[in-house]
Amino acid sequence: MSYLTKLKGSPAPIPPRPPLKEISFISFGAFLAACVIGFLAYSTSYPIIMGSFGASIFVLFVLPESPFAQPRNVVLGHFVTTLVGLIFFQLVSSDWWSMAIALAVAIALMQILRISHPPAGSNPFIVFLLGANWDYLWMPTLIGSVLIVLVALFYNNISEVRSYPKYW
Repeated sequence: MSYLTKLKGSPAPIPPRPPLKEISFISFGAFLAACVIGFLAYSTSYPIIMGSFGASIFVLFVLPESPFAQPRNVVLGHFVTTLVGLIFFQLVSSDWWSMAIALAVAIALMQILRISHPPAGSNPFIVFLLGANWDYLWMPTLIGSVLIVLVALFYNNISEVRSYPKYW
C-alpha cells in the first residue's frame, strides 16, 4: 500500500452515536467535574484549573474503560509531564527547542512508566506558555488531577453499566 493511498483512510464506517441517555450522563459528569475545580478555583483564588483538564474530563467520562482514563494514568501522567516541562523550562532553557525536547521526553516517560494520558501531553507546552514556576506541579497539576479522578470515581459508578476504575 502506497503512502498516498494510506492518506485516503480505510473504508471503515463512522462509529454510531451513543444513546441520548448516555450522552446526558456523560455530559452531566463532565459538568460536575468542571464545577468542582471551577468552584474551588473561584472560591479559594487558587489556580486549580489547567487547559489540559478539559481533555482529561472528556477521557474520564466518555472513555472510562480506556487505559488512558485510569487513575494512575491521569494523576501520574499529569504530574510527570508537568515535572518534565518545569525541569526543561526552569533548568535547561525557555527557548522553543527546549519545549520540543520536553514534550518528547514527557511522552517517552509516560510510555516507559505505563502512565500514558494523552491530555497530559500538552502540559510541557502549558508550562512554557505560562512561564510556570515549581508550585505549578502541586497546584493545579496534582490537586486538580486528583479532584477530577475523585469526581469520576464517584460519578461513573452511579451508573449500573459502568465500573470505574479498571485498575489503580
